[in-house]
Amino acid sequence: MSRTTRATLLFLGVFIAVVVYFSMTIAQQECEVCMTFMNHSVCRTAASGTREASIESAVSSACGTLASGMTESIRCSNTTPDRVTCRER
Repeated sequence: MSRTTRATLLFLGVFIAVVVYFSMTIAQQECEVCMTFMNHSVCRTAASGTREASIESAVSSACGTLASGMTESIRCSNTTPDRVTCRER
């Protein structure tokens, strides 16, 4: 194997290890949010570094299913969730 090939393989190995490490350590909070909007209910789960970011992401995901259009999406996002359950990962 040439020196360039070894250097390339070493770089790729380190790069993949760094990506896997950060992928596993970033999400420290996982939250499930259940929402009702326009007589429809859905629960979604999201994980992030903070509790607030996890809840916001889960609400956004739930509203993506429940709402149609920008106006409804905004109204849905401003709706208080029925249930929020969080845990540390």
